[in-house]
Amino acid sequence: MALPSLTVSSATGQLTGQGLDGCYRDGRRILSRCEVRAAGAEPLVVQGRLLSADRARFTGVLRRTGERGPDPEIRMERLRSADGTERITFHSSAARPLRMPVEIHLGTDLAELGAVAAGLPGPELPAAVHGSGLRWSGRGAHAVVTATPAPQDALASAGLLRWELHLPPGGRRTIELRPRLDHEAGGPPPTGSRSDTAAPVLRTGTRPKGGSDRPPRSWSAARLECDDHRADALLAHSLDDLHGLLLRDPALPTDVFVAGGFPWRCGLAPADALWTARMLLPLGTRLAAATLRTLARTQLATPGADFGRIPGPLRDAGPHAPPGCTGIEATLLFPCVLAEARRWGLPDQETERLLPTAERCLQWLRTATDPPGAGRGGYLPDPAPDGPYRCETQAHAHRAAVLGADLLDACGAPGTDALRDWAADLRARFRNDFWLDDRAGGRPAALLTDDGRPVPHLGATAAHLLDTGLLGGAAHAPGLLDAARTDQLCRLLRAPAMDSGWGLRGLGAKESGYNPFGHRGGAVRVHETAVAAAGLAAAGHEAAAGALARGILDAAESFGHRLPEMYAGEQRTAGGVPVPHPAACRPAAVAAAGAVHILLALAGLHPDVPAGTVTVRPLGTAPLGAMQLTGLTIAEQPFAVRISRLGMGMVEEAADGLQLRS
Repeated sequence: MALPSLTVSSATGQLTGQGLDGCYRDGRRILSRCEVRAAGAEPLVVQGRLLSADRARFTGVLRRTGERGPDPEIRMERLRSADGTERITFHSSAARPLRMPVEIHLGTDLAELGAVAAGLPGPELPAAVHGSGLRWSGRGAHAVVTATPAPQDALASAGLLRWELHLPPGGRRTIELRPRLDHEAGGPPPTGSRSDTAAPVLRTGTRPKGGSDRPPRSWSAARLECDDHRADALLAHSLDDLHGLLLRDPALPTDVFVAGGFPWRCGLAPADALWTARMLLPLGTRLAAATLRTLARTQLATPGADFGRIPGPLRDAGPHAPPGCTGIEATLLFPCVLAEARRWGLPDQETERLLPTAERCLQWLRTATDPPGAGRGGYLPDPAPDGPYRCETQAHAHRAAVLGADLLDACGAPGTDALRDWAADLRARFRNDFWLDDRAGGRPAALLTDDGRPVPHLGATAAHLLDTGLLGGAAHAPGLLDAARTDQLCRLLRAPAMDSGWGLRGLGAKESGYNPFGHRGGAVRVHETAVAAAGLAAAGHEAAAGALARGILDAAESFGHRLPEMYAGEQRTAGGVPVPHPAACRPAAVAAAGAVHILLALAGLHPDVPAGTVTVRPLGTAPLGAMQLTGLTIAEQPFAVRISRLGMGMVEEAADGLQLRS
């Protein structure tokens, strides 16, 4: 994957036209079939693997009629890039010259990615011979495949290109295929989206004048060396996946963001993009700044109830709640990401540039909150104005108010006292209205209905109560729960009903409606597990945080260190592996960023660049053993830290003038 291009195949490398197989550009399948036959048969593919997020290699062998012995004389190597470009090379180990017919069957339906992902592709289109290849025409677009060297035969009716290759003893021959998409007037079509997580669509094919089509990495080249080498691989592969998901904003191509994931959210998913930028702040603030600028351009500016809100689609919320609005989550995340980016070293001029958007987000928060005294008023409904009062939405709102007040105060903007008073009032009411006492110590309600009835089901979204945000002096913002209730929530999250052994279930295994494959009804979501692990560590529950980190690391190993968005929440057993979820995005931005977040949370870095300090508080349990992190960025300068097996931290590289606090 290298958005806006991506190619999907099985480990054989053959594009069969079945399922999601195909080469896609700008959300269109420009090649659904690309099947190679040589010497009258399909190659036997013995290995297929990703070399990086945007390149794959498939190695196969060929048996020719009349060959003696077990050793094949011809091997094939297919090197494929995300844009569908292929170099198919045949190597001969024979002691005599060989003649070998090669056929490549090609086809496409020019279907949109969303339709293919939903199982609704169109019929295969008729081909026409075009230069040294084939061409297909569909509604609003044409797909072309050119071949080098030119084939001896091109049969449009069969979608077939044919060569007669001459292989000298010990020699090789290469065929190169280059697919492309030509748009008619109207521009690129939309990318795919899943109904419960549909994202606003961007035109993703913008190329900056004089520049490359692929965005550069927007974070530093972080590297981890850990006693548990699986952690090194997980960090490297997660960052590689995120690079494959980078897109340019067509409104301003110098600004980039990370798309939500393949296949459902290949465009801008506002909440996912902000979570990704926030979790990657230890690698620099460039991605956060560009993501914030991109979303600032989408903010609703028409006077009215939605003024200041960032738009976003609805999202499934599990069996006990109606869909929630990702736009509300993004609106509340915006001032938090800006405030924390400033702590990590976002330049003052960038902060000032984005401050008006953050102020409008906070203004929307105050106006969208139901007034106290109106039933269970004083809370933020989701969706506004008639949705239920979700526990996690109140946590997002409280964090936005506290961090937003801190940001406004630092920038000399008005409104800080009103935000702090609003947050204090929310804390007082939340601890009475949302906490349900029982003999086991109590639990937070998942939500309050619009008539004030609490829904008691416990799920992973409760972990957001632990995610309070970073203030100055390495302090965490106050949370909605007091210390005793925070400890009780930590105990609930670490219990077997919530912790599957591979990560937190979206809904506890003892709750009604639990389904291990439920999007938010029991499946493990990496992002929420990452939020929980970091929150547990901040709350002093290091053993529980370490257990979640190890569970995610164990799960990642079974997925080749490339985590999907979610997987089944079935209980871990000896010798078992996590079960993939059939509708999960992979790669997924929040899963890859969540893996980075978990690993970096073990180091306990809490900077306050405006104050010129950084605090290092690693987990004393050192759950993955000794670790060395290099290539981080604080105050726009390289930062490196080493954590011993005893949980002691030592800074090895830092910006001049940055003072260390323990």
